[in-house]
Amino acid sequence: MNHDVLQILGALTVLAGYVTAQLGWTSPRSIGYLTANTLGAGVLAWLAWTSHDWGFLLLEGVWSAVSAVALVSVLRARRTPDPTPS
Repeated sequence: MNHDVLQILGALTVLAGYVTAQLGWTSPRSIGYLTANTLGAGVLAWLAWTSHDWGFLLLEGVWSAVSAVALVSVLRARRTPDPTPS
């Protein structure tokens, strides 16, 4: 796939998560938001790596990594049973 097309798709994925959170349609801790950020920023980080664009790689790499850690945290919390009795 064309480099420019991948850049646009990655950016649109990150922006979709951001816009939906800003409009209150989703939470910044939702699986959809975090997945969009992880994948979109990951694509952009990979493209920055292949282009030797180090500043952009730093931004998008950290953005993707932080989103991925938060996503794993949310997924683990959903799998952990509630310790309080009903």
